[in-house]
Amino acid sequence: MANIKSAIKRVRLNNELRAHNAPIKNDMRSHIKQVEKLVANKDVEDAKVALQKAIKKIDKAVQKGIIQKNNGNRQKSRLAKKVNELTA
Repeated sequence: MANIKSAIKRVRLNNELRAHNAPIKNDMRSHIKQVEKLVANKDVEDAKVALQKAIKKIDKAVQKGIIQKNNGNRQKSRLAKKVNELTA
C-alpha cells in the first residue's frame, strides 16, 4: 500500500474511475456479443437492429474515453462485416 499522500489519492481515484467505467464497458461488450449471437443464428433483421445499438454503445464508450478511437472503429467494422455477410 502507498505511504505518500498523493499516491494514496491516486489509488483511490483509480478505483473510483474503474468502478465508473466498468458498467459502461460491460454494457458495450454485452451488445457486441448479442450481435455475434444473432449472426451465428442467421437472424438478419434482428442482427441489423442489434448492430445499430452496439454501434451506439461503442461510440459512447469512445466518447467517454473508455476505449480508444481506433479500437472502437475496428470493433464496429468487424461487426458490420459479419452482419453484411449474412445479407449477401
